[in-house]
Amino acid sequence: MDKQTVTIYDVAREAKVSMATVSRVVNGNANVKAETKEKVNAVIAKLGYRPNAVARGLASRRTTTIGVVIPDVTNHYFAELARGIDDVAAMYHYQIILANSDESNTKEIQVMENLLGKQVDGIVFMGNILNDDIRDEFKKADVPVVLAGLLDEYEEQPSVNIEYRSAMSDATTRLLQAGHTKIAFVTGDLDHYMNKAHKLLGYQDALAAYDVAYDEKLVFQGTYDYQSGYQLAQEIKDSEATAAIVANDEMAAGVINGLTDAGVNVPDDFEIITGNDSKVAVITRPQLSSITQPIYDIGAVAMRMLTKLMNHEELAVNNIVLPHGYVDRGSTKHDNM
Repeated sequence: MDKQTVTIYDVAREAKVSMATVSRVVNGNANVKAETKEKVNAVIAKLGYRPNAVARGLASRRTTTIGVVIPDVTNHYFAELARGIDDVAAMYHYQIILANSDESNTKEIQVMENLLGKQVDGIVFMGNILNDDIRDEFKKADVPVVLAGLLDEYEEQPSVNIEYRSAMSDATTRLLQAGHTKIAFVTGDLDHYMNKAHKLLGYQDALAAYDVAYDEKLVFQGTYDYQSGYQLAQEIKDSEATAAIVANDEMAAGVINGLTDAGVNVPDDFEIITGNDSKVAVITRPQLSSITQPIYDIGAVAMRMLTKLMNHEELAVNNIVLPHGYVDRGSTKHDNM
């Protein structure tokens, strides 16, 4: 018999039990005699029956699937977040449907609609921006949504993050203490809430504490990728900045390589601190000093929150803030501190 065509009916007939009994065995229901369970499992092994997870989910009104929206599957930061989500999902026997949104508003809406069409039980949403169109999709969804590494301006959605403002302030302070007064701030679109209302403010807090005037000419906006950082490197050099805080590791890798190719020595002539401490931070030469954040844990905690919401449990805290730190590497001078 072709394994693809084996049905629950075939198993029931061969084992001489009801289809309900086969279903109980497959779903791990304890209310089945041990000898019956052995007999049914033997037939399942013999016929090579593979229960359909979606059909099984529909029968129990649970699809056992989680939708995970990721803005860029190639970005190490989001890939590490997804790994934390997947590990906790596996622990609770949920399957993951990973959907790449390309950081595009249109694609994000399409991805949300596709996931809801697949009757997912919940969604973990990652990204760099949360706008009204996406909020409307969340409201239309009849499943819980948790944000991972993304802030909701109105705090309507549960979320897991670090304290981005103080992290940026701490990193900028390190460069100010090293004697820098012209520090570039390199980030994505400043229309994004996380950038304008948290990361940029942290940078400005540190400048104000050291009586250094904020200069818009030292703020550089790009996209969250290597090429964007590389292209900005010449502008950063021309600005006469002597150091930079870069919000994203892939951008920072582009900046450090772009400056090196332009004849700037890092860290002797120019110091750089990046924002995520993903794997990218240690594959550049020199390696990147970085704000540290528990990337894997952000994903894992977000997924655990989602399992609680799907079970209609109340969350003790709606917006969880995990601790950040700092690691000193080759892109800053070690005699600074």
